[in-house]
Amino acid sequence: METNKITIAIDGYSSCGKSTLAKELARSLDYVFIDSGAMYRAVTLYALNTNCIIKGEVDEKSLIEALNDIDLQFELNPRTKTPEIILNGLNAEGQIRTPRVAEVVSKVATIKEVREKLVFEQRKMGSQGGIVMDGRDIGSVVFPNAELKLFITASNEIRIDRRYKELLRKGIETTREEVKNNLEQRDFIDSTREESPLIQTEDAIVLDNSELNREEQLAKALQLVNDLINV
Repeated sequence: METNKITIAIDGYSSCGKSTLAKELARSLDYVFIDSGAMYRAVTLYALNTNCIIKGEVDEKSLIEALNDIDLQFELNPRTKTPEIILNGLNAEGQIRTPRVAEVVSKVATIKEVREKLVFEQRKMGSQGGIVMDGRDIGSVVFPNAELKLFITASNEIRIDRRYKELLRKGIETTREEVKNNLEQRDFIDSTREESPLIQTEDAIVLDNSELNREEQLAKALQLVNDLINV
């Protein structure tokens, strides 16, 4: 690992802006951004497309047996300069962001074998440092020794509004009530699952961005990185 290139772990609930921060932080630092949530969404998409999920219920046995058939890579989008998920050779970035995937991804993420596969892949991707990774268990499980851990929070009202507007921008019809119900369900599953539940580690720095714009949030995070590197 290069001198002063650290590992940054960012955790938090859905629609808190952690992926936005992670991408911008990686770009500012010339680090590699790894979207762990995209990996779980890609596995969920595969499960949906292969009938391992029917009517919202996951056939865990079938999915576990299929895990070796799932290949995940990231490729840099030349226009946006951000990595996009490649599922078995095909760009799946657009498909993984739909409500169809969002409704069941938390259920898939509770499966021990799925988490073991993806944690192994994430650790391999980040073995050389100089990375920013966001998710639910990055600071607690994937990189417990990360030099900087951030836990991103925002009020429920702000999260619902952000997610609702995001879906509308993508042309996905929904209601605020549907968004609210989905977030509440995901929060509950993420926090109470047996395998690697979402927690705030004792050494994580809490960043509440309810009243911060993207530029202000990034500036605070960059200051924390600079303080750490320049000690």
